[in-house]
Amino acid sequence: VGELEYACKENRLSDLEGFGEKTQEKILLGIGMLKKYSERHLISTASESGQTLFEQVKNFPGVVRCEIAGSLRRRRETIKDIDILVSAADENREKIMDRFSTLPEVEVVSGKGKTKTSVVLQSGMNADLRIVSDEQYPYALHHFTGSKEHNVAMRGYAQKLNMKMNEYGLFRNETENIPCRTEAEIFGKLKMQYIPPELRENYGEIEAALGNEIPELVEQKDLRGMIHCHSHYSDGANTVEEMARACREAGYEYLVISDHSKSAAYANGLSEERIRAQHREIDELNGRLKDFRILKSIECDILPDGRLDYSDEVLAGFDLVIASIHSKFKMTEEEGTRSVIRAMENPFVTIVGHPTGRLLLAREGYPIDMEQIIRTAADLQVSIELNANPHRLDIDWRLIKGSKDLGVKISINPDAHRTEGIQDVKYGVGVARKGWLTKPDVLNCLSAEELIRFAAKRRAG
Repeated sequence: VGELEYACKENRLSDLEGFGEKTQEKILLGIGMLKKYSERHLISTASESGQTLFEQVKNFPGVVRCEIAGSLRRRRETIKDIDILVSAADENREKIMDRFSTLPEVEVVSGKGKTKTSVVLQSGMNADLRIVSDEQYPYALHHFTGSKEHNVAMRGYAQKLNMKMNEYGLFRNETENIPCRTEAEIFGKLKMQYIPPELRENYGEIEAALGNEIPELVEQKDLRGMIHCHSHYSDGANTVEEMARACREAGYEYLVISDHSKSAAYANGLSEERIRAQHREIDELNGRLKDFRILKSIECDILPDGRLDYSDEVLAGFDLVIASIHSKFKMTEEEGTRSVIRAMENPFVTIVGHPTGRLLLAREGYPIDMEQIIRTAADLQVSIELNANPHRLDIDWRLIKGSKDLGVKISINPDAHRTEGIQDVKYGVGVARKGWLTKPDVLNCLSAEELIRFAAKRRAG
């Protein structure tokens, strides 16, 4: 079902006999109804629902402070439920809970009290609203944001300082509360650096904070261009110019058009003749668009034996090349790994696209030794894609920090098949932050000229 949804959203069904855009819309509607009752949800679904609730709750009369907490604040790739935390005086709690439980987005109220109300939204997601006093708010926000493992580790560290830590406060001698107005003050009282929400997974963040080694994590505003976007030349819904103008309006300096290669017949992959036509159009657009640049790229299929489906002569005509697997998912781990490594050894390959091929809540990735892929990428100076499409979010955040430590540049790419898809990059930035990435670690924090030089350096050997 997840694969079918992905195919619809990538416009793959519209050209099939007996199908069309209306059919795709009906299929997506049916899948939406099915997903409504599933246990976990993509971060894109959860973010939309959570933000809608947050924007309303924060403006309720009597609300002092309000924030989204839980795994959504940590930017996990899939979310079970939405947690919203509010601080308010006792006399306002009942009215706040009444308003929350009667919001138009609420379908069922599964539990209601003065400190916690649980609902099921029309989207099918569960949501909890918790209310604490404003004095308790920073401690509760930390507690309800961190993973269970992070919170256990933090409590253990506090005990070493003869302190007690929980959702109600930070205490000395069991009962003496140490006043803190913000989460940052809590970390300060514990003699450690502030830990951003995305890192609160007990993956070394506490030790790093104690050594003042938490880096300045990448932000969306650091990205200068959009890499890996499709156009109507293959399976995209928009023209090259429409994609370029959407990127420019979003504040980016360049767009890297990366349509599918000729082996991807299902995605209207480009023949050599159509590549030349697209390049002529890009040249013409670059002559017209001011303060913006379109780079020529291709998402080139990695064939089962590791070859690419164009000759080096054709690949030389692109500014950069993304190499991806799109078929033969039943390979052994050895076959899959060997195939990707052989592709990476081609000097025209700049980026490995969605390296495991996974679709979240739908399909496991093909078997591949990612540690070996990462080491090879470091040796060859090939970038690895962090595919920001919320159905993928591939490479997994648990592998990103190791890639960073080896010097592999990560490219945060929306894999956009329509103009709206450019906005998916925000989900990729969340995963990048979970992987401890900073601005220098990210390929598309480079300028267009720097990106071209990065690709050219590989080609020069």
